[in-house]
Amino acid sequence: MSLVEPRYQDYSCSQNAPLNCEQLKQTAEQFPKAKFCLECGFPAILPEKAEIKGSRGTYQVTKFLGSRGMGRLYSGIKIDDSQPVVIKEYLLPSRSFNTEEASQRQETFVRVAGVSPADGKNQDFRLIAPYEAIADRQGDRCYTITKGNLEASQTLSQYLREKAAMKGEQVREVLNQALQTLQFLHSQKFRLPSGQVRQDLIHGNISLDSLLILQNNPQYFTIYLCDLAVWERLFEPPVAQSSIPSVPIDLKDLGRVAFYLWVGRAVDSSSQPLDPRDTQQWPSSDPDLKQFIYRLIGLETPFESAEDARQALLQLKKEKQADSAATIVNTEQKEKGFRIPLILLGLLVLLLLGGGVWYFFSKHIFKVNEDSSEFEQLVPIFTDVNGVPPGNFTYTGEEKGTWSNILTFRPSSDTHLEKLLTQPKGQNTAKFNYKPVSSLNIKSSEPIELLKKKQSNFTMTSLEDQVTGDLDKIKIAYDGLLVFVPFSKKDQNLPKALDGHISLEKLRQIYTGQVTNWDQLGGPHLPIKPLAPTEPEAVRQFQKMVLQDNEQQIAQYQKIVSQQLTEETQQQIVTKFDEGEVGIISYGILSKTWNQCAGYPLAISVDEKSATQALFRLNNQPINPSDNICDKRNRLDVETFVNKLYPLGYPLFVIYRKDNSIKPAAYKFAEILKTRQGQCLLSEAGLVPLQYIPNNYLNSNDCKPVPQP
Repeated sequence: MSLVEPRYQDYSCSQNAPLNCEQLKQTAEQFPKAKFCLECGFPAILPEKAEIKGSRGTYQVTKFLGSRGMGRLYSGIKIDDSQPVVIKEYLLPSRSFNTEEASQRQETFVRVAGVSPADGKNQDFRLIAPYEAIADRQGDRCYTITKGNLEASQTLSQYLREKAAMKGEQVREVLNQALQTLQFLHSQKFRLPSGQVRQDLIHGNISLDSLLILQNNPQYFTIYLCDLAVWERLFEPPVAQSSIPSVPIDLKDLGRVAFYLWVGRAVDSSSQPLDPRDTQQWPSSDPDLKQFIYRLIGLETPFESAEDARQALLQLKKEKQADSAATIVNTEQKEKGFRIPLILLGLLVLLLLGGGVWYFFSKHIFKVNEDSSEFEQLVPIFTDVNGVPPGNFTYTGEEKGTWSNILTFRPSSDTHLEKLLTQPKGQNTAKFNYKPVSSLNIKSSEPIELLKKKQSNFTMTSLEDQVTGDLDKIKIAYDGLLVFVPFSKKDQNLPKALDGHISLEKLRQIYTGQVTNWDQLGGPHLPIKPLAPTEPEAVRQFQKMVLQDNEQQIAQYQKIVSQQLTEETQQQIVTKFDEGEVGIISYGILSKTWNQCAGYPLAISVDEKSATQALFRLNNQPINPSDNICDKRNRLDVETFVNKLYPLGYPLFVIYRKDNSIKPAAYKFAEILKTRQGQCLLSEAGLVPLQYIPNNYLNSNDCKPVPQP
């Protein structure tokens, strides 16, 4: 549990605070473009308007906020929608980390910086998790991006400096909320950005700086936890000695936080951490609370878990029932010492409990309304998008790619989506002409090359890794690959034998010829026939995400895998299985695979543990082999793709040149696709929209195309 600024021994900072010293701030004021502190050479503060490019957007720094833990905080915005974000900058300075150490830590950082429940449910357990983790491969920095302003909230360390000690009832509430969050962390499954599922996650970095306090109003507060050790400790200099995170250490560190809050300070006169063994430091007002914190710290019989500790806390005798544990009591009012009749006391407690229940339901039960509100804030229809420049614009995509297939979708009996998007604002306005082209080698996308040569105005692609520095991108939806096997009605069928899922490793073994019969995976004795679709982007994404761009594995894949149209595969797959000829496995883009039932889409796991399914039933549960998916009561789960839980999901972009010559046209085309009408049409065509679409909007006038004049 750190109470001091991180020490970088190779930098002679006069204040021993290189992340946030006064000299560093003076350097930034005098030389805004300085790369290093003029005093000690430590990396300088990011200048205002600095841009950070990530996979989910580009972010601009607006203000330096200070330091916290192992990094610096900045307020910022997400450029494409101007929404506020908080940026936390982590440093790997060259004097403290050699090139190999820095590279390894950056690679680990992007895999672990962020957590979400493995079941995909959007639960508020008061843990601040990054929206995106970014590693600057060309420099010595990493960044986390968090939506909104919550991460810039006051730390408990700052609270102590401003308001001094907390009352006992306030300390109880801090403990109650923090233990509830730790109980959730220590008992649930979580998914990291890499897709890895972790059971029983440990915080490992509990301190006055990693607990934030949000003052909801003068009477109530909420405690949030941030800065998990799994990514925060990556930036400790190699000389630092850290304990291995564990449940007992989480509880012990939380006990020390409570002690400091109650006493009103964290260090003694010699700037050493205050010792809880010094009985003279403790307040005498609440002996039960003191006994509880003793156990939490481990000075007496320790608790075995956060759940045990919280139950014990809730059972403590409360000396002042009228003061809810969540209430910050006005000190002057308390000193009046008036008495409250017992009956009024009981009514007050009931009212407070009722308020707590209402808070829970309003926060969780009405989450759907929040999602609806987000969707309702979108521009309604194509014709409502302003500022579309006049003229004819040519854009491209792969001839056998996702966008070419999406444009064939018919939202009505006589109209293709391509026609709707050619002149989305009607006659005598901008005209967007789609010209598909083919790539001889998908590792060099021909549509992107034509864009670079200024032979098109913009392009539609999912090949984000080919977006070079002279190009930029706007996300308009999500695509992905579904891996499917025969959905036979026989008792012995593959989905049931595989328990509805397959790991990336097993998939890799099948597609490189290491596994050749289904009995090797617990299925029937039947040869495996791996097939691939004809869409070049789909094949490229499979090579990248499943085969890991390993040239040897790709060569093996090309030797044994046959390509054919997904539609042909779906026609053959069940018959060949039922006749005992062969067990086909294939994969394909969402728009060709999600709304059929000849092939059962398998859930995908990164390892052999928890798997994520992309296809859900209308009851909000993932499909399983017992479901009758032929009834078409299925949907692609938006949260699974938005939160990057599905290992074979990826965004679809409008790509444009940064020279500004056609930026307005690309931007406006993307805006058209991001309207309510556009998102609904893309969803119906088989893509995943950028946000949840409420059921009452589906197949409504907001989602139907506006008739063309």
